[in-house]
Amino acid sequence: MRIPGRIAATLLACFALVTGSAQAAPAAPDLNDPRMKDIAMQIVASAENSTLNWRGRFGYIEDINDKRGYTAGIIGFCSGTGDMLELVELYKKRKPGNILEKYLPALRKVNGTPSHAGLDPAYTGDWASAAKDKVFRDAQESERDRVYFNPAMSQARRDGVRALGQFAYFDAIVMHGDGSGALAFSQIRARALGRAKPPSQGGNETTWLNAFLDARVWAMKQEPEHANTSRVDTAQRVFLRNGNLDLKTPLKWKVYGDSYEIR
Repeated sequence: MRIPGRIAATLLACFALVTGSAQAAPAAPDLNDPRMKDIAMQIVASAENSTLNWRGRFGYIEDINDKRGYTAGIIGFCSGTGDMLELVELYKKRKPGNILEKYLPALRKVNGTPSHAGLDPAYTGDWASAAKDKVFRDAQESERDRVYFNPAMSQARRDGVRALGQFAYFDAIVMHGDGSGALAFSQIRARALGRAKPPSQGGNETTWLNAFLDARVWAMKQEPEHANTSRVDTAQRVFLRNGNLDLKTPLKWKVYGDSYEIR
């Protein structure tokens, strides 16, 4: 018996699904992909260090007068917020006797303050020297992932957001941390939940990300040193308005009035 073409095509498609021979749709871009993660780091670096060359910032260190002491490295580890202390402790674990180990007592004392006590005058130079060591560079990347990137990705998966949302979470945790403070990432997300639902709860992804970015801008404006919200307004919000939820290149944005592009 001859089966009409339309019915035959339907039967073949069903058979392919059952047997697994149908080609699965390609997965949406995810920041865990090395290229996408590099793009995310470039965008962060444009805001944190006014450059796309994030790999050139392992040795960066200065006090940017934000009441967090020294800010340093590829993600802005701070002597006053604990993440720099944890990084140097990891460096000691991986390479005992390293050039920064002697500063651990001072880092413990200044944690939670903007003080440089026990760090000046040689700490900045020793940090730059340590950055020539691959062990220290690898430690910076490990701590970036443990403290910032992995928590952002974990929450992004639970909320069902794609690459742009993943980046928005990552950038927020980099600036605000993921603790229990009133301006921390979790509180920013909670504020957004008062206005919208993430995709995993049946919400529209664009609506949710707009609510999240609104909450992020509010949090930034609570601190004078973060009052310039261009890393959201002329970067992430631009991608969102363009419907670029997958952070597909080319990307063009501005931070603090400077223009950037990734092709």
